[in-house]
Amino acid sequence: MFRKGLALKKEVAGELAADYHSALIDRIRAADYQWHKERLRVHLAREFGFCYGVDRAVDYAYQTRRRFPERPIYLTGEIIHNPQVNGRLRAVGIRFLSDPEEDLNSLGPDAVVILPAFGVTIATLTQLQRQGCTLVDTTCGSVLNVWKNVHRYARDGYTAIIHGKVRHEETQATASQVLQFPNGRSLVVLDRAEAGIVCDFIRHGGDEALFSARFAEAMSPGFVPHRDLQHVGLANQTTMLMTESLAIAEMLRQAVVDRYGDTGLDTHYRAFDTICSATQDRQDAVLALLEDSDLDLMIVIGGYNSSNTRNLARLARQRVPTYHIADATGLMSSRELRHRPVDTGQPAPGAVVAEARTVDWLPGERVVTIGLTAGASTPDAIVGQVVERLAMFAVETG
Repeated sequence: MFRKGLALKKEVAGELAADYHSALIDRIRAADYQWHKERLRVHLAREFGFCYGVDRAVDYAYQTRRRFPERPIYLTGEIIHNPQVNGRLRAVGIRFLSDPEEDLNSLGPDAVVILPAFGVTIATLTQLQRQGCTLVDTTCGSVLNVWKNVHRYARDGYTAIIHGKVRHEETQATASQVLQFPNGRSLVVLDRAEAGIVCDFIRHGGDEALFSARFAEAMSPGFVPHRDLQHVGLANQTTMLMTESLAIAEMLRQAVVDRYGDTGLDTHYRAFDTICSATQDRQDAVLALLEDSDLDLMIVIGGYNSSNTRNLARLARQRVPTYHIADATGLMSSRELRHRPVDTGQPAPGAVVAEARTVDWLPGERVVTIGLTAGASTPDAIVGQVVERLAMFAVETG
């Protein structure tokens, strides 16, 4: 298994730059993250776009194609949640096992399989190894850190309460980690509302059938609520909102204290901060931008199924009108914009997300200040294209 690249970083550097770099964005960074033309002012968040883990995963994919030009190369699914990046990988001949015409069971030793930045489930990894495939592992280091904590929970008899989206590839991979241990258990909670149900059960017990029906998709096999909620440890999908994860941690801590007292806290509850630093940096940068700039609106760029992008949009929407667009094509005109509504739920992997259209999104006849950021799966090239599109509107409306 290749875990540290394929010794071809220099060879693919030019191709990566051509596909994903933006000279315009470099200039905006050098200009204190600000750009203006005519009546439009753009303030760019100081942390945005590709994080280290995403950059590394894409780099490894390009190295893999260069290293194995004659062998079939597959991804288990999207390498990251960005349609343009995944489309580029398809264009160079990398196939996606998530496509209906592909068959994981048919792969043999000739196949090269790239594991995405989210990681894969234990079942998928075991099958690929059993079939003798060559594996290139791009799993993000922050995800691996979550897994280490989940392993500790399972080894010590604690149920992993995972703050995440139950159908997200990372959360599915993380939940599967407990299955390596005889008494490993996990339960996924989406938000404070679901965490509240779990906390009520910790405090008072309840109807196990109702609880199990409510969390049927979120529980590990063999989960028994009254048994498996006695000792709990919190983990996170790395791209969740930090504020929400901290709130859920406090909710669980208080529920355990209410049930077992202060003296029982250390033996019934554990928690580790497993939100990745890049996710937190981008959330902090949005909050700083909202605080320091008098914005009229915010544009957040990224794949519609990107959890970290959606959370950036959720943060911004608390303060200003916010539009989550996939790329520059969402800016249809200075009057009309196509975007994903901010507070819609997490789609299933591969599902088509419904878009909304908003008219008169760009205020007219005055100077407009736009905040701009991008999720960790969005390359600079796409951000640059959005700025170029805004430049066209500045001319139209100036």
